[in-house]
Amino acid sequence: MPEFIRVPKWILRAGAQNDSKLITRLPDHRITRFSTQPRAAAPHVLLLVLACVSMVSCSAKPKPGTLVMDIESSPVNLDPRVGTDSQSERIADLIFDPLVRKDDHFNLMPWVATSWDLPDPRTYIFHLRKGIVFHDGRPLTARDVKWTLDSYKNGTVVSIRAATYRHVIKVDAPDDYTVVIHLDEPDSTLLWNLSDGAFGIVPYGSGKELTVNPIGSGPFRFVSVEQDNNVILERNEHYWAKPPNVARVRMNVVPDATTRALELRKGSADLVATNALGADMVNTLQRDSHLKIQREPGTGLVYLAFNLRDPILKDVRVREAIAYAIDRQPILNYLFGGYGRMADSVLPPEHWAYNGDVQHYPYSPEKANELLDQAGYRRGKDGIRFHLTFKTSNTEESSRLLPVVLQQQLRKVGIALEIRTFEFATLYSDILRGAFQLYSLRWVGGSNQDPDIFAYAFDSSSFPPKRANRGYYSNPRVDALIAEGRQTLDRAERKRDYGEIQTILARDLPYIDFWYMDNVMVHTTRIRDLDLNPSGDYDFLTTVEWAK
Repeated sequence: MPEFIRVPKWILRAGAQNDSKLITRLPDHRITRFSTQPRAAAPHVLLLVLACVSMVSCSAKPKPGTLVMDIESSPVNLDPRVGTDSQSERIADLIFDPLVRKDDHFNLMPWVATSWDLPDPRTYIFHLRKGIVFHDGRPLTARDVKWTLDSYKNGTVVSIRAATYRHVIKVDAPDDYTVVIHLDEPDSTLLWNLSDGAFGIVPYGSGKELTVNPIGSGPFRFVSVEQDNNVILERNEHYWAKPPNVARVRMNVVPDATTRALELRKGSADLVATNALGADMVNTLQRDSHLKIQREPGTGLVYLAFNLRDPILKDVRVREAIAYAIDRQPILNYLFGGYGRMADSVLPPEHWAYNGDVQHYPYSPEKANELLDQAGYRRGKDGIRFHLTFKTSNTEESSRLLPVVLQQQLRKVGIALEIRTFEFATLYSDILRGAFQLYSLRWVGGSNQDPDIFAYAFDSSSFPPKRANRGYYSNPRVDALIAEGRQTLDRAERKRDYGEIQTILARDLPYIDFWYMDNVMVHTTRIRDLDLNPSGDYDFLTTVEWAK
């Protein structure tokens, strides 16, 4: 059965407003034909489908006491030292405790560490909370924190996170509740890298077995994971902070967005993960009296990444041309329902180091054509200058539609874009080993809320598998500014350094920053008190409760 994907006519030609196209796609994802369908009909069609399904089957109800949440894909690895995909990080944050924690304004606050001292810029002394136990009953002590950090260095685990702690030369545990971290140079990002979304404390001696049986001290206890099926967690009754209100959570892996909407509609799911439904579906589901929509500003960044080792894309004029050829605002409005803000930096605008006074790339096909001519890529007889391949995943409707939109916009300036769609795990593996020309992903879960993102994603020492400079970007000035920013604790100096980095990145374009996405969640009225935060993580599972 072909897959029909609705795409507005403005993608295909200028001037159209209220119509759309249905693109028939075969399993190999080649576009084969077009047919016209009125734009306004689509939500009604979806509503009709949802209504029909709910009348046919309402039997797959969750078990009493089990909250069911649909997610787009399986976590790759729930060991917090290893897993770096968004599902792994978000779920691991529920199982493991960090040393410190971010609040809703991205300030760091005590968590497992109740306080810390800096007797000198190269030494951090952490004082741990007493009475915390792992899920298997072992007490959490300084030895466990030391082991967690040491395991990056001693070969216990192989992880791109190891480079995050490269300035840590020694960790001492002089007693059960004191940890001393020694650095070879000042590192202003260390605290951030010991917080949620980046760090989870594992029991002493934990090795690779944590991949299949993660044991932490967090609010939820791991029960099971079935790849491409589900993840089951249970409430940690002995959690040192306030235990969650719900006893059990089952996260069902549902790659198809329409199916996720149907699950909500027929009552077999209580909620769908943040931003896991397209704008049309969210707007349609608003009409259902037993569903509720929550929307909050978010900081998750959607971006387009280039492989700078590619013979075509290594020319900055080509990257600039692509930036000018993409009309971002209508894409945000149509594909994402306007649920977001335009982006000009990896850092969100609320951040103290944000610099919006950088080079911008307003939509200008004329400028794009001029740059491509300058770069020596003339149009052929078919109007095409060159071909590029865009790799994407099949986990979200927007992931499938975005490259289709880009394909049509880039064709106007003579760039033929081939789209290849994969399961997320396969796509992520290709990205990690540099097997791509173009891809689009999101920085989520707080990843882009500290300036260490510059070292993680753009330092020339951070090429995979060490860290996440997956496009192999290299600029000596950026490297020097990153080093300066890490070595000073003075925020004003760091802000100056990071402001210049953003200026250079906007000029060099290793990324095109698209949008900061709002956090949008749809859930049934069976539950309440879902506290969404800007990071878009799954912390709301610790506060949600059954409605009375």
